[in-house]
Amino acid sequence: MLKYLIIPFAPVALGLAWLTCTSASAAEPGGSQRPNIVFIMADDAGVGDIAAYPTPIDFNSPVPTPHLDGLVKDGMVFTDAHSPTALCSPTRWAVMTGKLNYRSHAPWGIWQSFRDGGFRPGDVTLGRVMQDAGYRTGFIGKWHLGGDFAKLDGSGVYRGVDRNADILAQVDLTRWVGGGPLDLGFDESLAMPCGIQGPLYTTYEGRDWLPLTEDSELVRLTEQTVADPRVLSSKGPGPGDSHWDTRTVGELLGKRAATFIHDHADDGPFFLCYWSPEVHKPHLPPDTMDGKSIASTTPTPHTDMVRVLDQEVGMIVQALKEAGVYDNTLIVFSSDNGGLINHQAKQHGHDASSGWRGYKNQPYEGGHRVPLIAVWPDAIEPGSSSDTMVNLTDLLATFAAVAERPLPAEDRPDSLDLSPVLHGDPSFTPREILVLQAGANHELIYREGPWKLIIQSDHPLTKFEPRDLFNLDETPLEPAEANLIDDPAHQERIQGMLERYLELRESGAPTVNPGEST
Repeated sequence: MLKYLIIPFAPVALGLAWLTCTSASAAEPGGSQRPNIVFIMADDAGVGDIAAYPTPIDFNSPVPTPHLDGLVKDGMVFTDAHSPTALCSPTRWAVMTGKLNYRSHAPWGIWQSFRDGGFRPGDVTLGRVMQDAGYRTGFIGKWHLGGDFAKLDGSGVYRGVDRNADILAQVDLTRWVGGGPLDLGFDESLAMPCGIQGPLYTTYEGRDWLPLTEDSELVRLTEQTVADPRVLSSKGPGPGDSHWDTRTVGELLGKRAATFIHDHADDGPFFLCYWSPEVHKPHLPPDTMDGKSIASTTPTPHTDMVRVLDQEVGMIVQALKEAGVYDNTLIVFSSDNGGLINHQAKQHGHDASSGWRGYKNQPYEGGHRVPLIAVWPDAIEPGSSSDTMVNLTDLLATFAAVAERPLPAEDRPDSLDLSPVLHGDPSFTPREILVLQAGANHELIYREGPWKLIIQSDHPLTKFEPRDLFNLDETPLEPAEANLIDDPAHQERIQGMLERYLELRESGAPTVNPGEST
């Protein structure tokens, strides 16, 4: 049964705490009164993966998520938030830059470990913006935005794409020389070029390869050479740490995040970008994590990994509280795309999309509608919600505003400052349009208010054919019979939406609202 779909926005008073914080930090640039910011982005986690998150249908997951539920209780949930794409790599580029993917040199993603990420000196990125604002910046987790590794013969950077090539004989994998977090504004990093799915099956502390054990070596991992073949994802064999084991990753990253928080809690504001590799395959839950039993505590390995993600969030929150900075930290939690389809989990009552049609990689709401939670005890009303339309590209402008680092409009053409929403400012001008894309089948998505047009495209982006039209106010779950694409009464609307979408792309015009504050 359809539940109350859109939760009304609960106004939040602007409050003396925010005014005091603003005036203090304005008088002392870089002052510690500005909040710390922790941005947690999960991998393949849907709105149904958080037990307390609002869902469009009656849904009671058998998977407990106490730490994520705590964020819902302590902060604001957004009920109409979307990843820029329904796949991870292109979303990561868009979130890092605050720009839509058609502005990228690789609009459908940067999938090879050694590909040029397309970032250039001076490009606006999350790390550079926060670094310019005087924040100590750290990146922990899954990168998946390409990278530069030197050829062993000294002839330059390796750009090969053949997974069967003898990479270890050609490439120095002990050093990540460019195109990584340290090159995009992060002071510190513990990063995995491809998360847990590889290849590469490696981890880097700053620029240096981090061996996972004292006797780790860089080898070609295959089902014959790896200790447990299940740790190799569907991406197949490739170079990596001889002791690669995805069961250890969650605790490794969570502990590193806690260390970063404790190290910098007294230094002034910090920005932690924590991109968890959960709940991407392979689904190999650890027996325990941070002292809690994990494996076989839920119906499936997939849902066990939801608990791993929840534990990572718990480790971060605990570190913030132990360091005495939880109240003046803005925590934002989201995901890089919609949830994974898992038939075994659904048989046990767990649906990562919680009733929305579709999953990761698909153009329907379940493919790109993501959880978005913002917690800031000093400024955000606990238990509040907003139904404003959000693209995760909006986080760049939002973090810049909170950090009091003005961004000119040309540096954030697709990023809308949401900080007024966090403070309950009734003068906030919401988004009027939403521009997204799906995944491997190259669908594009254009939304005006409740009207959603799905456009069939192709890899070089030369084809633009309207394929589906839905009114999300009337049929939010997008049943096939509600597709209005062939309805004569809506042909003018379809053509108009297509023309406006193409005009945006071809003109390079901003997709945020004219007249919103810069």
